[in-house]
Amino acid sequence: MTPGGKALAEFVAEATEILDALGRDLLALDEARGQEADPEHINGIFRAAHSLKGLSGLFGQERISQLAHAAEDLLDRLRLGRLTLDDQVLDTLVDALDTFQALLGEASRSEEGQELSQRTRDMEDRMARLGSPPPAVEEDPLERLALDATVRAVFTEYEEHRLRENVRRGVALWRVRAAFDLTDFDQGLADLNARLKPLGEVISTLPSSRPGGLNGIAFDLIFGAKVDARALEDGLRGSPAELAPLSVRPPEAGSAEPVFNVPPPRDAVAVREDIEVLPPDEDAGDEDAETPVETTSLATVPAHPGAGSPRMRAVAPPATVVGLQAAASAPLPAGRPKAEETSLRSLTQTVRVDIGRLDGLINMVGELLLIKANLQRLAETSRQDGTVALSKLFGQELSRETRQLERKLEALQEGLLEARMVPVGQVFDKLARLVRKIAREAGKEIDFVSSGGEVELDKLIVEELSDPLMHLIRNAIDHGAEGPESRLSAGKSRRATVRLRAEQKGNHVVISVSDDGSGIDEVRVREVALSRGLVTPPQVSEMTRRELLNLIFLPGFSTRSSVSSLSGRGVGLDVVKNNLGNLSGIIDVWSERGKGTAFHLTLPVTLAIVRALVVGVSGRTYAVPLNSVLEILSVQPRDIRTVERREVLDLRGQTLPFLRLGRLFHLPEREVSRHFVVVVGLAQQRLGIAVDELFGQQDIVTKPLGGRLSRVKGISGATDLGNRRTVLVLDVAELLEEGIAQERRRA
Repeated sequence: MTPGGKALAEFVAEATEILDALGRDLLALDEARGQEADPEHINGIFRAAHSLKGLSGLFGQERISQLAHAAEDLLDRLRLGRLTLDDQVLDTLVDALDTFQALLGEASRSEEGQELSQRTRDMEDRMARLGSPPPAVEEDPLERLALDATVRAVFTEYEEHRLRENVRRGVALWRVRAAFDLTDFDQGLADLNARLKPLGEVISTLPSSRPGGLNGIAFDLIFGAKVDARALEDGLRGSPAELAPLSVRPPEAGSAEPVFNVPPPRDAVAVREDIEVLPPDEDAGDEDAETPVETTSLATVPAHPGAGSPRMRAVAPPATVVGLQAAASAPLPAGRPKAEETSLRSLTQTVRVDIGRLDGLINMVGELLLIKANLQRLAETSRQDGTVALSKLFGQELSRETRQLERKLEALQEGLLEARMVPVGQVFDKLARLVRKIAREAGKEIDFVSSGGEVELDKLIVEELSDPLMHLIRNAIDHGAEGPESRLSAGKSRRATVRLRAEQKGNHVVISVSDDGSGIDEVRVREVALSRGLVTPPQVSEMTRRELLNLIFLPGFSTRSSVSSLSGRGVGLDVVKNNLGNLSGIIDVWSERGKGTAFHLTLPVTLAIVRALVVGVSGRTYAVPLNSVLEILSVQPRDIRTVERREVLDLRGQTLPFLRLGRLFHLPEREVSRHFVVVVGLAQQRLGIAVDELFGQQDIVTKPLGGRLSRVKGISGATDLGNRRTVLVLDVAELLEEGIAQERRRA
């Protein structure tokens, strides 16, 4: 890679991470639409826009830099309270994110289209003209806060705004004082902030006017609590923090602002006049000025048993189900870009790897080098001995080194596969942002719920999975979910629910996309399939319900009579099935009229290195991925029965479809006294594959086939065995589909 290409790749990788972080904060704001915006999310978007502006300027990406500058100005007005976060502002930020992603896509291809450049300039103008300032108030809420003027003088403009907002909303304000040793005060302060963050908002952090001892430093944190005094004390128990409430006088007569009377901390263990917050005001005649302020020193409160050191650590929040509400009633804002087919695939193949994993891999390589040295020594010994027979001891030592090599290679393989793993939540977050736009275009009200985002898959599988999931989400919203009025008339809730769920099951991951809509109309599916010539009447009459539902995956199939921006072109579900087939995955559909539809995608965890069963058929050798093999049977020809013109086996009372692999690949068949049957399965589907020989198991690396061979059904690629012989790798997912269809056509 040239230096310029390497620099561009680094820019795209880092900018993608920034946009992903921006998108997550924007999604959180969208979920809380109509509620008080979390300043942390606004600050996160502001920092992302600022970072993107600097990064793009450094790499000469002027269009991205200018748009990021416009977004930064908008977000700065928003975070300082000069602009109200309404639907128009939120919609603009969502559209700006789409524009950023489009610009980054062109930058990755070293392109600069005029249409996108004009769209970028329009977006900059739209953000510059946007919004109205918040309504003015007659009295500054900060004037009601009993805080020394010298302290207020050092606040930044943003801190003043956040303090003003907390006073206006009647939030309980506290001064939290904590002293730390100079050697680790930064870590201690970070730990304290980590404890306070779930309990409210840290508005400002200032050096305390009271010293922290000879070798210490103290800080005063102005804190707005969203919990009561009891919960705040419990959250800081065992820390070196002292609490003192900040007094706020009631608003002037006629003001509609809320009033919050701050209660003193419960069970105060000490009253310390030297850290009193409110300075004496001789002119004040209200009760607040006459009442002494008590503080609780939490350092004196016993910590929980076994707490040990008082140092605090941030605790990761538990995994939660994300809900997204997409309101269809709000009109699309002026200047909003028209809908277009976009891909959710990442622009970069970069994977972040924990340094601990890399250290482990390096250690394994070091151990492999030792084994290499031992093998070289043994080889040199055998060369020097010439024609002399090697001793038994030599053979034992060689065997020991070989076993050690095998163990280390397995550990190295496992470590490399783990390094390729990424959470599917990377795609789920992008889909959550997409749902809102699709729902508004379709004129429907959707609640989007996702879970299992922490489940990990190979990076390449996650990227290839993006577009199939997008098609399924579009299908669920456009075909499955009904409009608000239709749902109400059917006795359902006004808002439809679309669920996205990932779950690990052994060596596979199952991803489900479901909705509580109208379900699939089987009668309509049958009519469309017949009218378009996709099946014949005799074939339809023999189909089971499951086979009938699977007709929706045929190319060109659509139950829509008109084309919309979302569907009706006859593409989508066939693309989903083909893409999953390329990943050795399978898709299954369930539907019940009036209750909803669910698509279940079953995928392998990785395609990089897999364990395979090596088999022989008619003198040819094939490899079957072992993660799809359930069991191996030995059956006599008389055990094979024909039911409804299909060959089947009776497996413990269950009917198992039977496929002759040689017949499927048009190989010469020979008479055998028994069949080895490899029982494979994905999701709920099972199939018995007849083979002639079993050669054992082996780790394989599957390489794709090019040219005409890439279109051979039932083959996913090729691999080299230990004897340097190339064999074909069977695609179990396609065999499950193609094999059963082949038996039906043959019959």
